[in-house]
Amino acid sequence: MEMAQYGITVNAYAPGIVGTAMWDLIDEELGKRQGREKGETMKKYTRDLVALGRTSVPEDVSALVSFLAGPDSAYVTGQTLVVDGGIVFT
Repeated sequence: MEMAQYGITVNAYAPGIVGTAMWDLIDEELGKRQGREKGETMKKYTRDLVALGRTSVPEDVSALVSFLAGPDSAYVTGQTLVVDGGIVFT
């Protein structure tokens, strides 16, 4: 909000479960602790927590980043935009 007076927008994005090498490692390590095969933890989290029912792909996140970097987001500032397919934590 402090930068808005200078015409500078500042926003953040918060991705959920994204099919990347980082999540492969998270899946593997959690799987070891929970006694699951590789790939099963991410499937379980996606099935149980993500409203849209799928793991996101990097393009889901990059589309938001492109929006924030472009002129269509000129009136968006001070926000954190969540890109998680509707994760529901209970």
